Amino acid sequence: MGRRGKPRGRELNGVLLLDKPVGFTSNEALQRVKSLYQAQKAGHTGSLDKSASGLLPICFGEATKFSGYLLEADKHYQALCQAGIRTDTGDADGEVIARSAAPPTLTRKETEAALAGFRGEIMQVPPMFSALKHKGQRLYKLARQGLEVERAPRPVTIHELKLLACQGDEFEIDARCSKGTYIRALADDIGQALGCGAHVKSLRRIGVGPYANADALTAGRLEELAADGLASLDAELLGLDTIVQDLPAVTLTPAVSYYLRQGQPVLVPRAPTQGLLRIYAREDRFLGVGEVLDDGRVAPKRLIAD
Repeated sequence: MGRRGKPRGRELNGVLLLDKPVGFTSNEALQRVKSLYQAQKAGHTGSLDKSASGLLPICFGEATKFSGYLLEADKHYQALCQAGIRTDTGDADGEVIARSAAPPTLTRKETEAALAGFRGEIMQVPPMFSALKHKGQRLYKLARQGLEVERAPRPVTIHELKLLACQGDEFEIDARCSKGTYIRALADDIGQALGCGAHVKSLRRIGVGPYANADALTAGRLEELAADGLASLDAELLGLDTIVQDLPAVTLTPAVSYYLRQGQPVLVPRAPTQGLLRIYAREDRFLGVGEVLDDGRVAPKRLIAD
C-alpha cells in the first residue's frame, strides 16, 4: 500500500465572503476560489441554488472547524416572485405544473395580507427538488426520476418578511429566516395564499449569520486580485473569530489557556454563566469556542490547532 502524498496547496486560514454569480453551483464556485487561492483545504457554508446569487462564505483551513455555526445561522434573502405560475422546483428553472387562466394583477393590499400569514414560526413542506434525504436518497434525485414522496412539514421561523415591490403579476420580498427555510417553498405557499400560485424568478442571498453581502467580493474582483498575486487575495480574508463574533468573549491567562488546550475545563473569572464563548489568549489570539458547564467552568468545544 503506497504512501499518501503530501497535501497539495497552501496552508491557509480565514474566511472569504464571495458574491456567487448566477450559473454556478456552490461547489463550482468553491473550487474556483480554492484554485485562485491555491489553498490546501476549503469549504463553503451552505449551498445556494445554481440559479441564485449572493453571499457564499468560503472557509479556509482551520476556519472549516467553525463552518457549522454558519450552517446553523439565520439567513437573509431577497426574491422576485411571479404570481400565476407554479413550477415543480418552485423557481424559474422548473417545469410549469399549474398556470392561472389569466395573469393576475396583484395589489399591494392583498399581497401584504398574504404575507401576514407567513411571519413567525411556520410549518413548511420541503420541496421535492432539495438535498434532503428519503430512505438514503436525495429528494432531487427522486424528483428527476418523476417520483414524489410524502414530506413531513418542518418548523421554520420567518423573523422578518417585507414586501419590497408589487407590480402586475410580480412581487418582491425580503426575508430574514432560520436555517432550513426554503424561499422557493415560501414563494409557492404565498402564491397559494393569493389563490393563483407563484414561483421564484430570481433569488439573492444578502446575509448569512454575522456577514452581509455588501462586504462580499464578486468573482470578477477576485480574478483581478489574483492577477496582482496571492498577497492581494490573502488581504481580503477575514479572521476565524468573525464566524462567531456574536458570541461573548473571554481572554485567558497563559496558564489557564494551556490547560484548556489540553482539553481540561478551566475556571474563568467574570465569564458568562451559560452558553458558548469566544476564547482568546493574550494579544487577542483567537483559540476557538468554549462552553460554560453547569459548575461554571469553561470547557473547550472547538479549538484551532497551534
